[in-house]
Parts: sequence; C-alpha cells; structure tokens
Amino acid sequence: MDSKGHPRRIAIVPARGGSKRIPRKNIREFCGRPMIAHILDAAQTSGLFSAIHVSTEDVEIAEVVARLGHGVQFMRPAHLADDHTGIMPVLHHVLATFKDRGQTFDQVVSLMACAPLITANDLIEAARLFDSLGGTTPLLTIAPYPAPVEWAFHRESTGHLIPVQPGAFAIRSQDLRPAYYDAGAFAFFPSAAVLGNSVGSDQGFVGYPLARTKAVDIDNLEDWALAETIFRGQNA
Repeated sequence: MDSKGHPRRIAIVPARGGSKRIPRKNIREFCGRPMIAHILDAAQTSGLFSAIHVSTEDVEIAEVVARLGHGVQFMRPAHLADDHTGIMPVLHHVLATFKDRGQTFDQVVSLMACAPLITANDLIEAARLFDSLGGTTPLLTIAPYPAPVEWAFHRESTGHLIPVQPGAFAIRSQDLRPAYYDAGAFAFFPSAAVLGNSVGSDQGFVGYPLARTKAVDIDNLEDWALAETIFRGQNA
C-alpha cells in the first residue's frame, strides 16, 4: 500500500517487436499516433498506477515509448519474446525485476498495446470492481458473443456445416444463457499470484464487461480498419 492506504499498482504493456500478421503493429500509426500511445494515455490519465512499464525486447519500440514519456527501465529478454511465450511469464519477469530493484506492487494490470478503444474510465471502473472483491480475484475484460454459442457450426473443407451442439439452432435466443469471451484488452491480477506462478488456468476469474465496440481484437487489417472507424466515431 502507498502512504494513503491505496494499493500500489503497476501497469505492464507487453509490446514485443515480432508481430507477423500486422508487422510493427504496436507502433504502427493508428488514427495519427503510434498504436501503443492510446493505451498508455488511458493508463496515465486514470491515475491508478504507481508505475507504467512497457515490456519489450525491441529497441525501436523502446525509443517510441520513450518519446511518448514512458522510458523503458529494462528490456525484455529475447527468450521471453518469441511466438510461443504466454503473457504470465512476461508479467512475472517484470515484477521480479522490479522487486530485485527494491520496488514492489500489490497489483499488476496487463494492458494490451493494441487496445486503443479502452479509456481511463474503463480502467477506473475495473479497478473498483477488482478492489471490491478484495483485490485477490483475477479480473478479465469480457464481451458478449454476437450470437448464442449454442448455434455455432464447424465448416468442413467442402463448405458443409456441422453443428457444434445439434438441435440447439431451434432454441430461441432469449431462452439461452448469454455467453462471453475474453476480450483481451486488459486484466488485473494480485501481484503475489503472478510472482507465485499461481495464475495459469481459465478458472477463478471475475469478468468486467465491455461493449463489443470496445472489444475489437486487432489481429489483421480488417480488424484494424474496424477499430479505426470506431475510434474516429467515438472521438468525432
């Protein structure tokens, strides 16, 4: 806790340089600014964080975020920047390195570099929910599926559709329980759980709902164009 009794939070923005589907997407221009600038602005404006750290192995990304006012205190090791490393080892590395340097935090918030539709208020409201549960239950952003998951199909190479749940297509949507997916925008964790490697399953999370207009997972250029259209509409 800080001197006012508030939890010490660190925001960690993972931003490796090896994006394949959209090269350099973390610093590619998005509505006039580097993509990563938007989530960094939201984090700074929220006033929630004792520290904001961009975790990268890429010198160019480090230079870009330094110009944005967020100098990188240490670089990510190359072995944590490959195509197969998950998010939790990256968070662990950052927390452990800060701890070795004499800085500890109560909470860690992972902010996705390509989540430009997230606002400071989203972070503030999520922090309020997280703290109301004692700051011990990990929190994920979630968004509702646009159609009932029970109506899903697999599509064969021939074009034929195979229902995932045969017969469910006849059930009215209002009679089905809403389902949600991980929106991948940000997540809150107790730091002790990250350092103790006790986070790693899909169990035990609380969900912070996002509107679908804020839950655009930018994996390809079509996603990018959609996100820019929404961003411009929201900031017109």
